[in-house]
Amino acid sequence: MIEIKDVSGKWWGKLFGNKAFYKLVLAVAMPIFLQNFITNFVSLIDNIMVGRVGTEQMSGVSIANQLIFVFNLAIFGAVSGVGIFTSQYFGTKNYDKMKESARFMILFSVVIFTVCMALLLLFDTQLIQLFLHEGSVEGDIQLTLESAKDYLHVALWGLAPFVLSQIVTAVMRSANKTLYPMIAGLCGVAVNLSLNYLLIYGKMGFPVMGVKGAALATVISRFVEAFLLLGWAVFKKAPYFVGLLKKISVPKSSAKQYFLKSTPMFLNEVMWALGMTTLVQCYSTKGLDVVASFNISNTLMNTFNASLMAMGAAIGIIVGNLLGANDIKGARSASVKLTVFSFLLCVVLGGVMAGVSPFFPEIYKTTEYIRSLATWLIVVASCALPIQSICNSCYFTIRAGGKTFVTFLFDSVFVWVISVPVAYCLSRFTNIDVVVMYIIICALDIIKSVIGLIMMKTGIWCNNMNVDSFQTAQR
Repeated sequence: MIEIKDVSGKWWGKLFGNKAFYKLVLAVAMPIFLQNFITNFVSLIDNIMVGRVGTEQMSGVSIANQLIFVFNLAIFGAVSGVGIFTSQYFGTKNYDKMKESARFMILFSVVIFTVCMALLLLFDTQLIQLFLHEGSVEGDIQLTLESAKDYLHVALWGLAPFVLSQIVTAVMRSANKTLYPMIAGLCGVAVNLSLNYLLIYGKMGFPVMGVKGAALATVISRFVEAFLLLGWAVFKKAPYFVGLLKKISVPKSSAKQYFLKSTPMFLNEVMWALGMTTLVQCYSTKGLDVVASFNISNTLMNTFNASLMAMGAAIGIIVGNLLGANDIKGARSASVKLTVFSFLLCVVLGGVMAGVSPFFPEIYKTTEYIRSLATWLIVVASCALPIQSICNSCYFTIRAGGKTFVTFLFDSVFVWVISVPVAYCLSRFTNIDVVVMYIIICALDIIKSVIGLIMMKTGIWCNNMNVDSFQTAQR
């Protein structure tokens, strides 16, 4: 880890790092960015391929993926919460404790997997119907429901390898090993993209499977990625993987410690995902054409959001390692520079996103109204991207110090106390246009970003969890 220091005595020295700092940021963030970008880009191609089948099929897949999204975030929350410890243990080269925390990740994830599988299998129809509303001039609700169920029932087979990949990747990233997860992810998306073409349309002798083919391609790619990651963990013999599964139990005192710190993070991700899903449900009350339009805009937005994911992971790794090494001053300095870098990056990306907004929806085989609506939604999302970058940076900075309850309040409680009630009232008690409604909901993040910056400046997140007493380090 390099020394974090201001590049000059001027004010801009506190906002921008030196060449070595940005080399470190790129070394950590670029593999994660490329992995997320290519994964989301392939999801974009996948979405376009399904969209060429029909609007109802595209909307059905979108709804099914919205439910899977909640599961994915639950697993991410579980491994990320414990990953705070893993990252700081790596900062002190405490490999035994790294393996102990990884075992807790496994146990926690198995419980989440079991519960979520039961819910998605038992209540699939009821959950999907929450997003199906009359109000559009066009759209077959029954066909959308059937498409969503067809996709979901196949896609569920890919949840187990997804869990395995998330656990191995979380441990690797805590140890600054971001390259191999990227390579495994790229292999997975290459398989996904190839099989999408073969299975959705029935090319080269394969049967025409439509949405089921899209789901099956995703499942197979999940197994490929998990197999490659597991192979690296077994054959590279990294000290934080050797002997990991010789025992699966975790000492009671440590388990309590991990549980208390990771549960708020897990609950935050679940509640935030449910909050985002509820927002989508509020938008869906405007009709099936709105569901289709949001599917198009969100697919493009997720591709650009790869930068947010990469910068968030970089903040968690760099700031977490500095805190683990008890370099509190360096951690605070790095958090500011990373936030500024992320903001400026998203200003540029937001401009690019707005520039492609008139052209991207034209790729889809759907109505002119849906294309026009999707264009406006993309423009709004592009304007909101820089503000989201500030919220994202604040969230990952505070989380790096183990202040998981604070991040819970900052993230999911904000969504449920502010965003969801506003969206619910606008969707149920007004006839407001959905684009105006979307602008209002996105603008609420300005309040959240101000709160986050204030919390970052106070330094309440500067916590070294490797200190035996678990006291907040001197600032």
